[in-house]
Amino acid sequence: MRKLIAFDDETMTALTQLGHDRMATLQDLADEAFADLLKKHGRPIDLEDALRRSAGARKRRT
Repeated sequence: MRKLIAFDDETMTALTQLGHDRMATLQDLADEAFADLLKKHGRPIDLEDALRRSAGARKRRT
């Protein structure tokens, strides 16, 4: 799914430079940032993570 996100000029310049420094695309940086945000709030990142958390919750209940 594609979504349009607007950045101010300073932020875009900083992200572009970070991408060049790390040899990463803007998509790579966005994926990392959103994964970190989901992790911070205790949300599963993908199906594998959701299943792992579900299995861990079951083990704790028994």
